[in-house]
Amino acid sequence: MGTVPILCILWGGTRMDSRIMQKATMVIVFLSGLCLGQGCSDTSAVAAQDVNRGPSDRVDEILNRLNRRTGEIKTYQCAIEHLSRQPLFDSQTLRTGRMWYLRDKSKSLLRVDFDTLKQDDQPQEKYVEQFFFDGVWLTRVDHQLKEVKKHQLIDPNELDANRSVDAFELISEHLPIVGFTGTDKLRKEFDITLAEPNSSEPNDRVRLRMTVKPDSVYKDDWVWIDFWIDTKNYLPAKVVTLSTQEDIYEISLLNAMVNEPIDAKIFDPVIPQGFVEAEVVPLKGNR
Repeated sequence: MGTVPILCILWGGTRMDSRIMQKATMVIVFLSGLCLGQGCSDTSAVAAQDVNRGPSDRVDEILNRLNRRTGEIKTYQCAIEHLSRQPLFDSQTLRTGRMWYLRDKSKSLLRVDFDTLKQDDQPQEKYVEQFFFDGVWLTRVDHQLKEVKKHQLIDPNELDANRSVDAFELISEHLPIVGFTGTDKLRKEFDITLAEPNSSEPNDRVRLRMTVKPDSVYKDDWVWIDFWIDTKNYLPAKVVTLSTQEDIYEISLLNAMVNEPIDAKIFDPVIPQGFVEAEVVPLKGNR
């Protein structure tokens, strides 16, 4: 399986430059993996448990609970608000959309739709891009350029007949943080601490600060990553990151629904009439 330029694929075609697009997509994928690593049971608040334990113990508890629940979720869907800021240029871009995920014994499917874009003080406008992952191919449908691009992410001959390839598991092989399935990997790449509560956030959220270690594989990309977990349902609520270029990316997950029925047909790309297949990139081309 070759190294795949997942980040460029997902954000190609927008009006942000490629560096920003890559960073933004890494955040979304990280957050997606984090969402799908959680369970939907046990709604007790972390903050209310073992109040006499130290911060390090509480971090361990949070990470262990996240790790234990990996694989419990069969479906996940939510609204997304993604804000990217460039303080150096006093500029920001807000995109909104939705995400759907489905996993069973035979397949893993992912769809992300972005439908609006707002740059700085300009009015919000319709700006549609769709991304579909079927376990082998990632398809991007750009409604502005009216074109479709397909990128092969895995060799079908490498698939295990007894085990489906999870969308976020596949991506995590290229970006180990994204699936949030292994606390050992997180500990290796980040110093993780329990952050002080943020007065602007609801009281029922816990925030972890993940500072990139000097020898981390992410040292050229990120300075730190913060994420908030909603302790009412133990699902992630928001992620904020600072890049090495001092850009800031903020993603909020809204109105999440876990293990609700999803029609698998929504993961089939529907190509509007008149759209052209601009590019098909086989796995060899991604190496």
